[in-house]
Amino acid sequence: MAAARLLQRQGWQVSLSDTGRSETLQKSQQKLEADGISVQLEQRFTPNSSISRVVVSPGVPWDLPALEQARQQGIEVMGEMELAWQALKDVPWVGITGTNGKTTTTALVAAIFQAAGLDAPACGNIGFAVCEVALNALQDDKMPDWVIAELSSYQIESSASVAPRIGIWTTFTPDHLNRHYTLENYHRIKASLLRQSEQQVLNGDDLFLKETVNDWADARWTSINGRASVPGNPDAGAYVEEGWAIALGEPIVPVSALGMSGLHNQQNLLMAVLAARLAGIEKEAIAQAIDTFPGVPHRLEQIGTWRGISFINDSKATNYDAAYVGLSSVEAPVILIAGGEPKEGDDTAWLNCIRQKVAAVVLIGNAAPAFATRLTAVDYFNYEIVETLDRALPRSVQLAQLNNAPVVLLSPACASFDQYPSFEHRGEHFRQLCQVYIGDTKSAP
Repeated sequence: MAAARLLQRQGWQVSLSDTGRSETLQKSQQKLEADGISVQLEQRFTPNSSISRVVVSPGVPWDLPALEQARQQGIEVMGEMELAWQALKDVPWVGITGTNGKTTTTALVAAIFQAAGLDAPACGNIGFAVCEVALNALQDDKMPDWVIAELSSYQIESSASVAPRIGIWTTFTPDHLNRHYTLENYHRIKASLLRQSEQQVLNGDDLFLKETVNDWADARWTSINGRASVPGNPDAGAYVEEGWAIALGEPIVPVSALGMSGLHNQQNLLMAVLAARLAGIEKEAIAQAIDTFPGVPHRLEQIGTWRGISFINDSKATNYDAAYVGLSSVEAPVILIAGGEPKEGDDTAWLNCIRQKVAAVVLIGNAAPAFATRLTAVDYFNYEIVETLDRALPRSVQLAQLNNAPVVLLSPACASFDQYPSFEHRGEHFRQLCQVYIGDTKSAP
């Protein structure tokens, strides 16, 4: 929708198509058509001679036969991120990618830049669509100072010319293989963003990225394990020493100032602080932003407590590695709600963590039968299939009381698309269900 409005502003005649016809789509159709933008629902895209350009939503496979056909016909095909880049390429970008950690890192970077008084919206795979940022800039006749963009592999794949001033690569583990087919292809897409970035920041504690040090001669690396653990030149990167985040050889902020648990968040902090220092932001603004940073919705988000049971929303944990990190970061014993639309990946570490920390697993969504089989295979039998969150939350509360478990954790290890439009919708539903308990302890079930 943001891309359509931006294109219309630029003088294009725009038409949208979608194979669905949900109530949400119909409402969007009414809004767009009121603005003079044609919307065709229950329509599968087919290229024809009247089309000059195709702009693709990130969710649409880049190798879709209809898009291949459009390219063969000489039609320009691009992603929404590429369209935004063409409108905003005179503004410096921080581009953040990675399998996990990129949303928290993006939010931290934006918070720091904004604390320094800069107009630096967080956008892309977080917050606003980047085309919306571009459209607002054109309407207000004022460009932002920086663009802080979270970029998924889907967005990078369809945006060949995006070249950030600073590129950050948070982590790399298998994900989205149903879309990208091979780990090598997934890596190539992620790496392409960093190769086009003027300055590169990489996580030196990530096992895979650390093996690629020789591929990144000019990169700056980070490590939470001290100066000696930083690949390359430690004084060009960032590390944790004696409880302080050190960037470019200078102490910046105590890591304890960040009110988010987990060693992975210390790593996110380092990458954000290093990017800020590379952009010339002063220590005081960085410290202020970190001290007041509220955290990220749906990522180990503390919803509240009822009768000693903490409800934690980790709906953004859409793969095994993110779910492993989330589970590792909370107090045991845990009642875990998992499941959704399954993804390929290595579940070994996640299953081991479940065996060590989880009193019971409550399974939802399409993945529930397969997860039950995997849990049984590792001799873990304290699971139940309940199918939906509406059933999962009250059952999880019962199990928490039976097992004296201090935490009910939604950390699905799955995409949400079997039951929800997005992980945000799933997390919001979880929040609403938790409020029944938190909001009224007398009448809660």
